Amino acid sequence: MKASQFFISTLKEAPADAEVASHRLMLRAGFIKRLSAGIYTYMPMGLRVLRKIESIVREEMNAAGAIELLMPVVQPAELWQESGRFAKYGPELMRVKDRHDRDFVIQPTSEEVITDIARQELRSYRALPKNFYHIQTKFRDERRPRFGVMRGREFTMKDAYSFDRDLDAARLSYDRMYDAYGRIFTRMGLTFRPVAADNGSIGGIRSHEFQVIAATGEDAIVFAPESDYAANIEMAEALAPAAPRAAAAQELAKTATPGKATCEDVAAFLGLPIERTVKSLVLATEEKGESPEGARTTLWLLLVRGDHSLNEIKTGKLAGLRDGWRFATAAEIRAGFACDPGYLGPIGLAAAGEARIRIVADRTVAAMSDFVCGANEAGFHYTGANWGRDLPEPDLVADIRNVVEGDPSPDGKGQLAIQRGIEVGHVFLLGDYYSRSMQATFLDEKGQPQLLQMGCYGIGITRIAGAAVEQNHDERGMIWPTPIAPFAVVICPIGYDRSPAVREAADALHAQMLEAGIDAILDDRGERPGAMFADWELIGVPHRVVLSDRGLKNGEVEYQGRRDAAAAVLPLGEVFSLVKGKLEA
Repeated sequence: MKASQFFISTLKEAPADAEVASHRLMLRAGFIKRLSAGIYTYMPMGLRVLRKIESIVREEMNAAGAIELLMPVVQPAELWQESGRFAKYGPELMRVKDRHDRDFVIQPTSEEVITDIARQELRSYRALPKNFYHIQTKFRDERRPRFGVMRGREFTMKDAYSFDRDLDAARLSYDRMYDAYGRIFTRMGLTFRPVAADNGSIGGIRSHEFQVIAATGEDAIVFAPESDYAANIEMAEALAPAAPRAAAAQELAKTATPGKATCEDVAAFLGLPIERTVKSLVLATEEKGESPEGARTTLWLLLVRGDHSLNEIKTGKLAGLRDGWRFATAAEIRAGFACDPGYLGPIGLAAAGEARIRIVADRTVAAMSDFVCGANEAGFHYTGANWGRDLPEPDLVADIRNVVEGDPSPDGKGQLAIQRGIEVGHVFLLGDYYSRSMQATFLDEKGQPQLLQMGCYGIGITRIAGAAVEQNHDERGMIWPTPIAPFAVVICPIGYDRSPAVREAADALHAQMLEAGIDAILDDRGERPGAMFADWELIGVPHRVVLSDRGLKNGEVEYQGRRDAAAAVLPLGEVFSLVKGKLEA
């Protein structure tokens, strides 16, 4: 490929609304162009990256026994109504009507369609196991699309779906996909970590995310450096304190804390460590009655230590909350506690409000003594509060907080560390989550119908491109891992349009690389050296060869890897072997 025959369009500055490195650099380098909020055109340079990502994914999926098909972007709502997700999915699901007023969706994922295929085609145990996959455009109507291709509305994903006769076989399919994902991201040259994760709106009984490590990642990844333990922070277990609760050493005292409504302010005002304080959060659940007027609202007081934060995913799995909850309104809090937020606490609730309030204490709080909490009166907190003596034991003790750096690892091996990551893949063991609601069955050896056991496995093709840039860039531009770079090598001849010697040597080297199957581009645009080098450093091609009249007179060229601090001078006759060896390595 010659640059004059390709399309290169770089910018000196990124648009002002570009938020993260990948967004800025992909726009500047001409990889993407914004069409609308969260919707981008992939320009030729960017498309080459996507095609290389897709190629690696296809090779490994095929090697793992998956079979490619292609499902439609527009799907009939009836299938989503069968699974129950038409109502549950939320506003991210774009619902549309055709000219006959029939409901359709612009699919964000394809569990319903593939389950419909399976119930029609996989009717016997002899047809199992099967794993189908496709690479297709998706659409999720994000409320606030941001970060360029990292959280867009339209994107490309690889979905795979496995079908098995029982859970043991489904676990084997899950493990095959888990292993294939590891090979995929390793081949792409990415630093990644698989972590245990929540199933979210997909549903099911087991899942792992594959996270590309990057300081700008949206997700917090929890891991134990001394073991293999790793989990998304939503799933990481915070163990109960090992030491038993200490005996009360202080008297309960109602203490004035005027204008101090946060744990941080209260701790500073009282001269105590924030670890001695307890934070109160109020949730509400609604039990529907026979009429709208008959609906009953229950308040839940959740208690976490002052320096800890509530984990909403864990909270939503508690009995009584798993069917749905919300944060209580200010009016509901006043009715239940006879106090505005900021001074709420678990002591004296029966006298404070009208309704019974359920108290859920985090494991850490349940082990605390002589703690500080709100007194349900503006401007006052209790100090020296103790379970059993000053208030009943909580209705429920549970792990409802996010872990923090230094917490003990749940596997008993060392302490937890936290780093940031970008989710680029997710594998789910669904079980019969969809096959039950959609009645996808097969006949076993006895001719009896059994529910298909499913797994689903997603990879964000376009998101990988953004994650790779977030992980690999510097002040000059992108640094693509060679397997997914738009070009592996760029040949930069200085004076290509003026020097026959330079042109002849550059053309010969380019032809030699192409004949050897090396994905090389020759910059024959006649640009000045500074502008030419700046373009390719921005674009991030991993290997660069520079030819000039001065060097060729000595039989020499310059080679520089994109991460190298300086160029190396070497004989013209050796540069091909050097580059070929680096690419093979």
